[in-house]
Amino acid sequence: MCTNMWITKKNTTPSVDERKEEQEAFAPEEKPWEDGKEMDMIHGSLWNKIILFAMPLALSSILQQLFNSADVAVVGRFAGKDALAAVGANVANVAVFVNLLVGMSIGPNVIISNLIGHGKRKEVPKVVGTSMCSALVIGLIFLVLIQILAGPLMVWSAVPEDVRDLAEIYLRIYMLGLPFMMIYNFGAAVLRSVGNTRTPLLYMTLAGVVNLILNIGFVVGASMGVAGVALATVLSNILSAVLVLRHLWVDSSIVQMRKEFLRIDSYYMKKILLTGLPAGIQSSVFSLSNMFIQTGINHFGSAIIAGAAAGLNFEYFTYDIVLAFASANVTFYGQNYGAGETARSHRVFYLSMGLGALFTGILSGIFMIWAVPLTMIYSTDPVVIDYAIRRMTHVMSLEPLCVLFEMPAAALRAMNYSILPSVITILGTVVFRIVWMLTIFKKVGTYEILMDVYPVSWVVTGVMLLVAYYVVRGRREV
Repeated sequence: MCTNMWITKKNTTPSVDERKEEQEAFAPEEKPWEDGKEMDMIHGSLWNKIILFAMPLALSSILQQLFNSADVAVVGRFAGKDALAAVGANVANVAVFVNLLVGMSIGPNVIISNLIGHGKRKEVPKVVGTSMCSALVIGLIFLVLIQILAGPLMVWSAVPEDVRDLAEIYLRIYMLGLPFMMIYNFGAAVLRSVGNTRTPLLYMTLAGVVNLILNIGFVVGASMGVAGVALATVLSNILSAVLVLRHLWVDSSIVQMRKEFLRIDSYYMKKILLTGLPAGIQSSVFSLSNMFIQTGINHFGSAIIAGAAAGLNFEYFTYDIVLAFASANVTFYGQNYGAGETARSHRVFYLSMGLGALFTGILSGIFMIWAVPLTMIYSTDPVVIDYAIRRMTHVMSLEPLCVLFEMPAAALRAMNYSILPSVITILGTVVFRIVWMLTIFKKVGTYEILMDVYPVSWVVTGVMLLVAYYVVRGRREV
């Protein structure tokens, strides 16, 4: 892909007459998506469309998270406690880089949504081509960076020496799939911008099944340990990337990937970075603060590290529900905001927050009811199970609180305010959690007080972002 890639510049801004002509020529009601899959987000009922948009996306994200969960489960049951600790000690390290790059995929989503809302549909193929080429380039850059930093990361995150070599092997191999992960997520974001969340779900389901089969084959059959589960994830990421590229190439809709636009357009590249990079930073700062918290967990020993890693997997599943409705929020809000439907965009915000909290709470409740048997999927060690459930009780059960910061952040980005929510998130998560670690945890020093930093920081960050959203919204309505 992008073998003929070059950078182009957008030299002129369309005149008012040109914009009017373009909007009339490419208005949705006159140029509907040929295969009928484009969701009309500007007219009609909202709540059912938001659910239809968010739930396949949530399932897709959960399946993507199952890549790592399968790693944890297979190594925990078949490769031993040390291997489980090696994978678990890398959860925060992996998440920092993965969340940064995956979070950047919100850039194409917001840009395409706003273009559709404004009626500028013929600009969309330029964004698609720029997005996919950018995904490849950025993924390769970070792949090289992580290979250089893999060794030092083991020391910085205080990984116990008895599992440090295994942890480094896992990280190096796992990150080989990063460029393909970027391609899939940018491609999925392009499809989401027109309401297509089912296709990414289908591809992630297939890749997830392949990942599980390869996990068992490499670890149980070939006795490859942590290297086996990491390699299985890499191959699964390659498969999902190939599938989404093929779909975009043969797609007959507005988001078709066309050869003549497979280049980096500097204008849209800048917009993607300005919108997506702050979103990626917001996603990664949670993981960055988790790295700091992980150092505290690591001091409790390998059994508790393994228990925390097992419990963390359930948090990711519930958080995926929140993120799915946040993505629905930014897409629906972006199209309606672009179309000048201010009141309707506000309804999108409130519905996304309410529905996100509801569905996240349902999944959290299911996990708590079946906490013991579910945790035993990852390990049968009673100490590991105990500390996994302690983490679930203090953190995962309160996951619906995450809508307090994710929904206003999504709405702000849909209004093209990308830096503000990132700055607030850094203050409310990284800074607050570091202060908590250096004061309250240092004084009390228990596992439970370490876990409590999560829900408290969610509320602190949420209050600040809600205030920011209402202030910005008020100014925009004046």
